[in-house]
Amino acid sequence: MSETQTTLTDLKDLAGLSPEAEAEAVQPRIDAQGRAYATGRRKDSIARVWIKPGGGRITVNGKDQTIYFARPVLRMLITQPFLVTQRANQFDVVCTVKGGGLSGQAGALRHGISRALTAYEPELRSRLKSVGFLTRDSRRVERKKYGKAKARRSFQFSKR
Repeated sequence: MSETQTTLTDLKDLAGLSPEAEAEAVQPRIDAQGRAYATGRRKDSIARVWIKPGGGRITVNGKDQTIYFARPVLRMLITQPFLVTQRANQFDVVCTVKGGGLSGQAGALRHGISRALTAYEPELRSRLKSVGFLTRDSRRVERKKYGKAKARRSFQFSKR
C-alpha cells in the first residue's frame, strides 16, 4: 500500500471515532417487538411512527390511510419515503398524529416515516437525506402583530 492510500480505520481515527463507536453509531434501533420508532413534525402537527416488516399497511390513529387521508395527494406524500428507498409494501406503519390540519399531519407523517426507516436501516440515511425527507420543515403560520389587521396586512388607509 502506498503512502497516498489510507485505510478505512485510518479515516475513522482521523474523524475521532474509534472503530467500536463507529460500529455503534450505525446500529439499527429496533425494539423487542421488531419495530423502529421515530417522531415526525411539521407546522403544528406531531406524528409518532412505528414501522415493522410487513405487507405495506399504513394505519393512522386506528384507521386505514385511505379513510384518514381521503385526498390522493396526501397519501402520495406519505408513501414517498418508501418509493425513494425502494421499500414499497415491505413495512407496516402504525402511527398516531395530532395537531394542525391534514396537510401538516401528512408532512409530519412523511418526516416520521423517513426517520423510522433510518432507525431501522441506517444505510438508507443518505438517500433520504439527499431528497430532503429528514429535514424538518420549520415553516409555521406567522403571528398577528398589533396595529395590523392580520400578520402583515395594514388597515385600509382613508385620506378623508
